[in-house]
Amino acid sequence: MGSDFLPQEIIRKKRDGYVLDDDEIRFVIGALSDGSLSEGQAAAFAMAVFFRGMNMAERVTLTQAMTRSGDVLDWTDAGFSGPVVDKHSTGGVGDKISLMLAPMLAACGAYVPMISGRGLGHTGGTLDKLDSIPGYNTAPDLAGFRRAVTDAGCAIIGQTEELAPADGRLYGIRDVTATVESIPLITASILSKKLAAGLDALVMDVKFGNGAFAAKLEDAVELARSIVAVGNGAGMQTSALLTDMNEVLGRTAGNGVEVAEAIAFLTQTPRDARLEDVTLALVAELLVLAGVHETIDAARAAASGALDSGAAAERFGRMVECLGGVRSVVDDPAQHLAAAPVRLEVHAEADGVATAIDTRRLGVAVVQLGGGRTRADQAVDHAVGLTDVIALGEDARTKPLAVVHARTDAAAAAAAEAVRAAVTLGDDAPGATPVVVRRLGPEDVA
Repeated sequence: MGSDFLPQEIIRKKRDGYVLDDDEIRFVIGALSDGSLSEGQAAAFAMAVFFRGMNMAERVTLTQAMTRSGDVLDWTDAGFSGPVVDKHSTGGVGDKISLMLAPMLAACGAYVPMISGRGLGHTGGTLDKLDSIPGYNTAPDLAGFRRAVTDAGCAIIGQTEELAPADGRLYGIRDVTATVESIPLITASILSKKLAAGLDALVMDVKFGNGAFAAKLEDAVELARSIVAVGNGAGMQTSALLTDMNEVLGRTAGNGVEVAEAIAFLTQTPRDARLEDVTLALVAELLVLAGVHETIDAARAAASGALDSGAAAERFGRMVECLGGVRSVVDDPAQHLAAAPVRLEVHAEADGVATAIDTRRLGVAVVQLGGGRTRADQAVDHAVGLTDVIALGEDARTKPLAVVHARTDAAAAAAAEAVRAAVTLGDDAPGATPVVVRRLGPEDVA
């Protein structure tokens, strides 16, 4: 097929706003995979798509071509008694849901081969959190990944070179050519990895608000609609929940501190109400989408039962052990998770309740403490971060705005100022708003 096409002609066609044929898209991705497409051509293709877009049929073909650029996992011979499912989030400050959701789903009879990412910008990455657990291997070979999913019912690892390698190359090019924020390219990047994992069903957690990449709800809806349409078009049951990110999700932001909150969530009550609501909503959505339960109410009851019985915590411990980590982290996280030497309570300089929170600023504060990256090659400090973060409507006279965990007094003081600047205080608590705002299912994009 390669001799029938010239990359520059395909780029020209998309540049001029025309719809690409399936074979043209497959040629570009094939050439991207085998190295015959130059860096400049790949960048030009990405820029053409950025400005001219792609229709849903083009997006499906692009996604499927990227999926098939490497190995596609097949679980049919694994003898699973339930469906293979996963969740993906667009990222938010304090979003540790994957750490609870995967073992909860496993305890409810599903299997979760979750391929996650590292921190991006002001948002934390699931892999960076799991690296806080001594011995946990986020980069096993595919055989080890399969064993962990089979034995524990869930495994959370990073993208391997074998799965959707075309996405890895194209993402690296998009990252340095200002073409990341393209909905067709974002859709194909997310879904190619999920399809390569051999999923039966996927639920997408699309966040909006001042702590999300999509600040406006309408932008989040556009991305959710694309992912749901393309996921289903590619043969995978897919739905999306739109969730609020105008405050930290849960009470922690960082790496080890988020693992500790996730373990507490799995092993005891009370749980942060917003964190519990989103987690249960996503678990229930997947259980219904994949056919494990017929109704959301039944699925939520099963998910709550998995928490209260300790079954989900047991699955988490088993997953950690299968991937080389210390299983007893579930019983005594403080013994195994690194602690920062400086701990500083941040108190407000005026009275009032929290009426608004600049969530992105809190995420940036964690990065500046060392809990995230300013360069791709940077190491992450797993001990630093924020705990006990105030929620909207809470009274700053009765609790700190947050507790900073830092390496030095100077770093703690700088983070404290950032926290104070991020929280707006007033006399009247804002009205309660739902954390799960909208659902988009297959029927909404047909």
